[in-house]
Amino acid sequence: MSKKKTRKTLGRVDAPHIVSLMRLIETQSKATIAEWCMNYAEAHILPIFERRRPNDGHPRLAIAAARNWFDGKKKFPEVRNIILNECHASARELGNDPSAQAAARACGQASACCHAPAHSLGLAFYGAAAVAYDRIGTNEKPEAYDKIFAEECAKMEAALRTVSAENEP
Repeated sequence: MSKKKTRKTLGRVDAPHIVSLMRLIETQSKATIAEWCMNYAEAHILPIFERRRPNDGHPRLAIAAARNWFDGKKKFPEVRNIILNECHASARELGNDPSAQAAARACGQASACCHAPAHSLGLAFYGAAAVAYDRIGTNEKPEAYDKIFAEECAKMEAALRTVSAENEP
């Protein structure tokens, strides 16, 4: 019997939860989106990674580097290197731990919002996978993952709503 392949992300771009989240994202500035992504990743996704990989600081460093770029303390090429060549490289090495791998990728995507807000969707797709695989493993029925994806997207949207600005330029 062949082993079922684990998906690296959860959800679909046309899922109602993602569509709603995208509509809200489109109304916010790059700074607001990036701050929300980094805060959400630090509070909800990074703990999953650090519990599973306590000796790997790459995702935390990526978020810190992105914050430093916003504060004018780091140049973007250095931040990009940390995100791509350290955080995402760390994720590539974690194929045997789908939850830690998805969490590292979610943190990398959240950090990359300093460059392009579109990376914020990576937080949703990878972040939901990290939470789901951490919570229920990788052998459940698709409906179980769909439910967690919907719950996580709703939490992300609620968190963004708390920091969003109406008619933000």
